[in-house]
Amino acid sequence: MVDTPAVTRSREPAAIRLGLTISDWTERWFPDAFVFALIGIVIVFVAGVALGRSPLQMTHYFGSGFWSLIPFTMQMALIVIFGYVVASSPPVYRLVQWLATIPKTPRTAVAWIALFATVSSLLSWGFSLVFSGLLVREVVRRVPQTDYRAAGAAGYLGLGSVWALGLSSSAALLMATKGSIPATLLPIAGVLPLSRTIFLWQSIVTAVVLMAVSVLVAYLTAPDGRTARTAESYGIRPEPLEIRTPARQRPGEWLEYSPLLTILIVIVGVAYLVQLFASKGGGIAAGIAQALDLNTYNFIFLLAGLLLHWRPRRFLEAVTRSVPATAGVLIQFPFYAGIFGMITGTASDPSPISQWLAGLFVRVSDTNSYPILVSIYSAVLGVFVPSGGSKWVIEAPYLLQAANELKVNLGWVVQMYNAAEALPNLVNPFWMLPLLGLLGVRARDLVGYAAVQLVVHLPVVLFLMWLFARTLPYVAPAVPP
Repeated sequence: MVDTPAVTRSREPAAIRLGLTISDWTERWFPDAFVFALIGIVIVFVAGVALGRSPLQMTHYFGSGFWSLIPFTMQMALIVIFGYVVASSPPVYRLVQWLATIPKTPRTAVAWIALFATVSSLLSWGFSLVFSGLLVREVVRRVPQTDYRAAGAAGYLGLGSVWALGLSSSAALLMATKGSIPATLLPIAGVLPLSRTIFLWQSIVTAVVLMAVSVLVAYLTAPDGRTARTAESYGIRPEPLEIRTPARQRPGEWLEYSPLLTILIVIVGVAYLVQLFASKGGGIAAGIAQALDLNTYNFIFLLAGLLLHWRPRRFLEAVTRSVPATAGVLIQFPFYAGIFGMITGTASDPSPISQWLAGLFVRVSDTNSYPILVSIYSAVLGVFVPSGGSKWVIEAPYLLQAANELKVNLGWVVQMYNAAEALPNLVNPFWMLPLLGLLGVRARDLVGYAAVQLVVHLPVVLFLMWLFARTLPYVAPAVPP
């Protein structure tokens, strides 16, 4: 007798059946994230009119803000590109192949993937997606009984748990980069160096706890028997990644195939970084914490990509392969900027929406309950606006204004947002695309197991945000000259 899909599913643990049900629903009923952005524009426009602004004024706010995030959009796109470039380089791929030889059983294989997905996401979420996807492919080649769905979901855990607590945190890097902070937000928040956000000991402890939870849940929920869906059951036979560079055909191409320029550029770049970090004082480690912002972060990954690919031609080919993954960022961020414009208005004509929302948070919360309220709100909104950076620009004006009034530490507000906004990524497939392309599966194949992680992570995040908020004093906004 051949088992039907319904019979097979009934044999899954209850938590996994719940996750699969959620994934079926979201796959059937959730529109593309771009549609959510357009719906958001309509909702905010109507809200502005309801609060007393004319349609003409709201139109002006929208148009004035539409292009205000172009530098930030470029910075986010480069995180994707350079993360892909570094992860797909030959040295890193050799590391992936070695790591894949360590797990020996299907469940430990899934837990192993979850561990390195979360660790790598602390370096770069763009790097993590590709690194983890390659690790999944190599692991299931060596442990073919591994459930391909559980392994793929484990490879996505960095984006759904701790990435925003790491070095590529869009919100934290934005708040540390004076030139990227919108002019209307700067007086509310000031500039928040990374020492007041991702390098807080409270943030580091949160990241460690969430990583441990991710690995444990991945291990406990991974099938290890007849219910496992292997890569072969999907008709997929993962093969080693082939990184081939066409042979040089013309004399004029010799510099493209020579490492000479790579070496020179990397030497110049590293010298600049050492100079930059040293100029901040307090030693190199302290200088890095103070100087690291979006531009510096991307510059480091650019140099690493050049060095790891060694030859300009190979580097450019990796960049070309990475560009399609930036499409969502490039087209959606300007629309999010338009939403930001309607929420904040202009310096001479502020919108009432930001003040109304800030007042609402003040009215319905106090210093004690504010962390939980903000975390829940950011997680729910993240289902519809799945971009950590652009969503932060939308939320920051009224969340930070409310925090100023309630005397909540502004740096920890950023981290509340960071920890909570990653959670909806577990059920929203917007950022899965590079991983799905590497694995050859659909979002619905992974979201079921990811949804189980969401159910477990949510109460843990809420508790940690509330607990650590009590340990940090309020510091008024500071804008450096």
